[in-house]
Amino acid sequence: MCAAVALRLGHPHERVKTYQIACLLHDLGRAGLDQKLFGKIWSWARTQGIPTRPREWRAVHPQTTYGRETEAFLAWHGPELATLGVPFDRWTHEQVEMRLGYARRLSRVLRSVKPKLARMGVRWASWMERVMLYYYYPEKLQGSPAWVQELAEVLVACEQFEAYSNRTRGRDYYTRSKEVFSDAFGYLEKLRLEGILSDEVVRAVRELVAEGAFDRLLEQARGRSLSRAEIRYLRNAAR
Repeated sequence: MCAAVALRLGHPHERVKTYQIACLLHDLGRAGLDQKLFGKIWSWARTQGIPTRPREWRAVHPQTTYGRETEAFLAWHGPELATLGVPFDRWTHEQVEMRLGYARRLSRVLRSVKPKLARMGVRWASWMERVMLYYYYPEKLQGSPAWVQELAEVLVACEQFEAYSNRTRGRDYYTRSKEVFSDAFGYLEKLRLEGILSDEVVRAVRELVAEGAFDRLLEQARGRSLSRAEIRYLRNAAR
């Protein structure tokens, strides 16, 4: 999805080829994720209206030291989690860090895997990490070239559109019982209004969706064929 959108926006093929590495590895900071424990913590947090992203946490708790959101979350909510049977240990700390301390954890994991990537012939560039972090840490792109900013936005737009369409993630993590494409587009619009996504990126996603470029991917995300009503809705996505 990201490659298709980036090419639609005019990025050169060689850049897109490198960009795809960052896209494929964008969740690398969650290596070792305990799906059951992670889902239990964050589905509970969502139902309680507790911020689940660093920038959102700092907006609610501005007194939190930058980069210490994980520790603040556990200090505030550790006792509540304990009543749910969540142990207050290093493993729980890691599951919280995978969201509220993602930059720290991604940096740590990258240090360990970069030698392996190099042996595979993968060339790493510093902008790739900033692109991977954009959703949680938009401030880290300040001063970056416009093309880096745009590629970061494309990754956020595509990942979120797929996430809002994914049945498995919806059930296990977002506590959803049903996926609706209008909700996915509604979230992209919310991010656009917040300044996280540009008009151009959202428009490119909508155009490709309307052209049917992502139908097969969306069916895989849903785990079933798209209905006639859903296909009709998608064909009108560019309007």
